Amino acid sequence: MARRRAEARREEILQAAAQVVARNGFPRTRVADVAAELDISPALVFYHFETKERLLSQAFSHAAERDLERLGQVVAAPGSSLDRLASVLRLYAPVGDAIGWTLDIDAWAEGLRTPEIRQATTELDRRWRGALEQVIRDGVVTGELRCDDPAGSAQRIAAMLDGLAVATQVRHSLSRDQAAAWARDYAAHELGLDAVVLAGS
Repeated sequence: MARRRAEARREEILQAAAQVVARNGFPRTRVADVAAELDISPALVFYHFETKERLLSQAFSHAAERDLERLGQVVAAPGSSLDRLASVLRLYAPVGDAIGWTLDIDAWAEGLRTPEIRQATTELDRRWRGALEQVIRDGVVTGELRCDDPAGSAQRIAAMLDGLAVATQVRHSLSRDQAAAWARDYAAHELGLDAVVLAGS
């Protein structure tokens, strides 16, 4: 029972930390801010996470896990590889208030200085690229996609998507609709498709 309570408390702290980081950014988030969010002592936060860096890196991973669960469902879903590819592209794109992308971009910047956060962002990127690569490989097997280098194509498409997210979320130099269209166009070009096919999936 005590262990379950401790796990539940740890989960609450991670969720609160993700919310505070989304509002304040990584550099401006203090352990005291996270504790205040839950009306607990900073000492309790440190009891569970030992350091601020560990708290923030695990909060980032925790927030990303929901998106990764949805990604896994898309990759494992029945249906054509084209439909799954289109779904992955939509899932990757910023939507709504795009808190996930706000955390991602902020984590990229913080990862330049904080090894634990850099490791968390690297793992997230690896899993996204791996899922995209799997969908491409499946499409090659079924003959829906033409690609001699699924790993390379997945990396190039993911890099393009990252750049489009920065353009829409940070620079506001591109609308989300335009970014989505460019993402489909690029993925189609990379995989020997007509972009209209992806738009209709």
